[in-house]
Amino acid sequence: MLVPKHPRSLRARLTLIAAGLAACLLIPIAVVLNVLVRHAVAEGIWNESLDAASRVAASIRDGTLTDPVPTGGNGIDLVEVVSSDGRVIAASAAAKGVHRLSPLHPAADGDVTQTTSCAPHGRDCIYVTVVRVLPGPGSDFVYAGRAAPAILTSPLALPLLVLLALLLAALSGWAAWKSAGRVLRPVEAIRSELAGIGEKNPGSRVPEPPGDDEIAVLARTANDTLARLDTSIQRQRQFAADASHELLTPIAGIRAQLESARLHPEDTPEAVLAALRDTERLEAIVSDLLLLTRIPTVPETAREDVDLSHLVVAEVDRRPGRLPTQLHETPGVVIRGMRRHLARVVANLLDNAERHALTVVSVRIERAEDEAVLCVRNDGGCIPEADHERIFERFYRTDAARSRSRGGTGLGLAIAREVVEAHGGSIRVENVEDGVRFVLRLPLAPVHPDVPDPGGRDAPPGTADTRHGTADTRHRTADARPGTEDTQS
Repeated sequence: MLVPKHPRSLRARLTLIAAGLAACLLIPIAVVLNVLVRHAVAEGIWNESLDAASRVAASIRDGTLTDPVPTGGNGIDLVEVVSSDGRVIAASAAAKGVHRLSPLHPAADGDVTQTTSCAPHGRDCIYVTVVRVLPGPGSDFVYAGRAAPAILTSPLALPLLVLLALLLAALSGWAAWKSAGRVLRPVEAIRSELAGIGEKNPGSRVPEPPGDDEIAVLARTANDTLARLDTSIQRQRQFAADASHELLTPIAGIRAQLESARLHPEDTPEAVLAALRDTERLEAIVSDLLLLTRIPTVPETAREDVDLSHLVVAEVDRRPGRLPTQLHETPGVVIRGMRRHLARVVANLLDNAERHALTVVSVRIERAEDEAVLCVRNDGGCIPEADHERIFERFYRTDAARSRSRGGTGLGLAIAREVVEAHGGSIRVENVEDGVRFVLRLPLAPVHPDVPDPGGRDAPPGTADTRHGTADTRHRTADARPGTEDTQS
């Protein structure tokens, strides 16, 4: 992957953005301000020179003109009275000995003209207003004006304003740099803490700043994620330890039987049988471990509509249970999923119930709104409330020695929960008066419009579920073979 040679931090990018935006805003403002100021200054000069020229013209008409011509002290220091033939009749003190301010004069049909005159010999430009004294031809003219101020003539005015705009933009960038540093300081603390988290300190957490802004939410989210990862790591470590322990037991048994056969050849048949039993247990554990890794990856294309009643009945019929099983089924309860995995869930629940029941196992299949409900009950005593969730953990046993002696791998209920949750359902255990009941809930399969609903979800009341509530009790003895000695009452 290509890495920029000079990567910019978020703080630097924010600073550049702030400075750039300020420059883009302030430079046009400086240009417009320069234009407006120049226009305002020029307009003021025009108005003042017009007032001065008008006063002098009025004094000429009144016969009160004096020489030198008074200027009025408003900044208009250049005043000339010029005859119609171009002779300077009178002038202000500042205009004495100066070449005519401007050769222009108002047109025959006009009384006033204004111009900028830049005379030769290096004299500065002046703003001049020319006023006709009397209407008609042969009138004298009054010229009044002043030298252009530096703001109108200096070439440095606009560059200075632009420079000021750039300085303000740089100041904005500095303020953005400092502000971004304060805002991003918690982010840097989070980053440095995350960088230091490893296998030796998985329980570390990032600092959470006060408030409910985005950074505080980010810190809390990071801590929640770290907590889940820590829990996952602890579970994986515990799972690895438990799996190693569970696998070590049959492996040690196989080794012991092989050594016994080597030392006592006459006991080889019995040792082989015992080793085969341990091998079967080892195979069951490995098979369950593989199944746990494949459950979350079941594709939708591998799922099909499954009649839960048929699935349970088939599973009950194929097992030589040591105790009778009471089956209460509702026909037509159809779910959607992977048949093999769902059958494994039913088998695991039945295995667990038979392993702990004293006299009978009860299985009930129902429909509750849009869910299929499977209840598996046994009368083998209650489970402490503290263990209701733990029994679904991998390799957890409430009575480890007894469960292992009865052939359980410690993964049956864990597999059941993961399969059910992968199918969008739930499973829980609850205590009843004479034992425990596992309650499994799965979403019903969607009903296709062109296929009749076998369970009567759309049928009128009283016409569907004709077998609902009927009990099919199947009695088996411990040595019965599947399908040979089942009796139905």
